[in-house]
Amino acid sequence: MTSTEIPITGESIRLGQLLKYASVVEDGADARAVVEAGEVRVNGEVDTRRGRQVRPGDTVTYAGETFTIVSDG
Repeated sequence: MTSTEIPITGESIRLGQLLKYASVVEDGADARAVVEAGEVRVNGEVDTRRGRQVRPGDTVTYAGETFTIVSDG
């Protein structure tokens, strides 16, 4: 399992946008499919809401990769 820091500007980013930004899905349709299928965990819990707001300090896990959200400011 790999871990990567994802810097964001602003207070939060939507889960679907994060998956695209991290280049683990190609587009919004792919993001929706993997999130709705329960393949994504936020802070260790499955979350099926593509619009879930993730903030600095949150972790997102998908396909064996963990992304830690950090502030870019």
